[in-house]
Amino acid sequence: MCRQSRLVAALWLAVAGAFMPTSRSHAQPMPEPAQPEPSPPAASTAGPAGAPALQPAVALEEGETFYPVVRGRRGAVAAGSPFTAQAGFRILLAGGNAVDAGVAMLLAGPVTEFDMYGFGGEGPILIYLAGRNKVIALNGVGFAPQAATPGLFDAALGIPGEGPLSAVVPSVLDDAILALARFGTRSFCEVSAPARELAEGFPIDERVSRRIEAEAGALRRWPSSERVFLPSGRPPLPGEVFAQRDLAATLRAVCGAEKKAAAKGRVAALAAARDAFYRGPLGREFVRGAREAGGVLSEADLAAFAARVEQPVSFAFGEYTLYKPGYWTQGPAFLHTLGILSLFDLRGMGLNSAAYVHLVTEAMKLAYADRDAYFGDPDFVRVPARGYLSPDYIRERARLIDPDRASLERRPGDPWKYEGGPAAAGTPAPPPGERGGIRRSPAPGGENPGAGRRPRSHDTTSMEAADARGNLFSATASGAWLPSVIAGTTGIPMSERLESFLLEPGHPNVLAPRKRPRITLTPTIVLKNGRPWMAIGTVGGDYQDQAILQVFLDLAVFGMNVQQAIETPRFTTDHLVDSFAGHPFRPGVLHLEPRLYGDRRLVRALENKGHVIQPAATWDTGTAPTAVLVNAGTRVIEAGADPRRHRAAMAW
Repeated sequence: MCRQSRLVAALWLAVAGAFMPTSRSHAQPMPEPAQPEPSPPAASTAGPAGAPALQPAVALEEGETFYPVVRGRRGAVAAGSPFTAQAGFRILLAGGNAVDAGVAMLLAGPVTEFDMYGFGGEGPILIYLAGRNKVIALNGVGFAPQAATPGLFDAALGIPGEGPLSAVVPSVLDDAILALARFGTRSFCEVSAPARELAEGFPIDERVSRRIEAEAGALRRWPSSERVFLPSGRPPLPGEVFAQRDLAATLRAVCGAEKKAAAKGRVAALAAARDAFYRGPLGREFVRGAREAGGVLSEADLAAFAARVEQPVSFAFGEYTLYKPGYWTQGPAFLHTLGILSLFDLRGMGLNSAAYVHLVTEAMKLAYADRDAYFGDPDFVRVPARGYLSPDYIRERARLIDPDRASLERRPGDPWKYEGGPAAAGTPAPPPGERGGIRRSPAPGGENPGAGRRPRSHDTTSMEAADARGNLFSATASGAWLPSVIAGTTGIPMSERLESFLLEPGHPNVLAPRKRPRITLTPTIVLKNGRPWMAIGTVGGDYQDQAILQVFLDLAVFGMNVQQAIETPRFTTDHLVDSFAGHPFRPGVLHLEPRLYGDRRLVRALENKGHVIQPAATWDTGTAPTAVLVNAGTRVIEAGADPRRHRAAMAW
């Protein structure tokens, strides 16, 4: 069999394996004790005596999962759709490393998941480099245009969540090319081939078709968007071939710029591909279209932007070291939450018991209170980074948790005390709760559960990759989602990320020209005993790290395999300043997935502690993680994907 035929056969088998019928899987042994311990029983769904419990639509025996654990030895990917996962897997099969595969998914995702993430959006990246035993971060979010000042917006209405004025500079292409140039092995033309093919036409699925139909009215406000998303004057139907020919032409032009400069060497050719957009004709057309639609982006904004490599933030939890991008994301709040939880006996409480749900929720609320008070672009504001993750401050915060009572207040602390030096003059204090667009929202009542939560179309996707050399890639991509404004004839939708800024003077996350908004996107890499272990990400806005936290604890504390951990029922809190849609604060609101909400004793126990309990949608917490996990002993790679949003995983 020729090499090409073997690759095609391997790809077919992997695709088939990724969608096998439900399998029975078994929990891994606990990593820390000397002897393996069995996994705890699944969280109870039993109600009061004689009362039926809510159950999933399909009953599973203990330890079973809806999706199988996908395992391989040479490489694995996990992503938001089969098309995206296949793009990365093709590159692995062709000999690329995890970075090459990850970039291929970063480029293919916005072509088919454009309800979640478009080419004009954002994509922060974490990479573990096996050869250097090092984790690095790529900043992956564009800054505000020079003309975007607080005075551009009505303070009472805030920054709009859609439309041309909400755009930051597109960052995905620069981020992808930087990752390739510094840490990949393939050309842009090679890794973008799946994206180019998909842009020429792919069979659209039910979810994306529904989202276009739901946003059709908004899309008709912008002729460039109507032309792309409503061909023949209507939304495409499921199964119809959907083409984005302008986007395909843009990708071909970037590839052509790389080929034209090939004689100068790989890095120079990649730089030429990048400059075709940020300093060339593609960028000029993007800016022309953006300004025609009413935006304020300029050619100077594009030319001034540059993706860069940064140091991630890390924290040790037992034998695990967890890495997040910096304080321009919400990621450090996840690390702070883990620090609080490390002081308690989580296993002794029992998975998803009332004591466990209460403790994890209260820890998250404290971490997010400081996120909302102190996080912002470190290029513009000083952040108490050392103090926030110091053991003494974490212990101080943990002492605030009452095991019997849920807090209904925002409680930012004072991490500056533990910063190790005098605070800078003008260091921002925790913001008042009613200013600058932060709105205290009464807890939504039973007649309107989830009121004020943003539409699902305003969401995110994630992509993870691992290779046999031990490299890991994790990206969380978002922005330029539906309803988006297509900029001119580029086929590229504009971002809406400007809405993550606040308008409160003096706040660390106040809007300023050329400043990055503090974003929710939060890729994660985990080392175990200093060796590569896991890459994980999820959709979900402010809920992202809440889900990643619970999946990590399911793995590290409760000994599950990656698919069990992803499918285990979860909970999320709204007790934070929403990063979108008017930035409301909903005190005490705690959403339980139906498999937890059906346990009436659990609900009563949490309500008695003061939580405002709301049911999440059936099999939908607003999050859907994807993950790859490496067994250091066997070098077998596991890949997991959440059935809640039909995520996809493949391994070879």
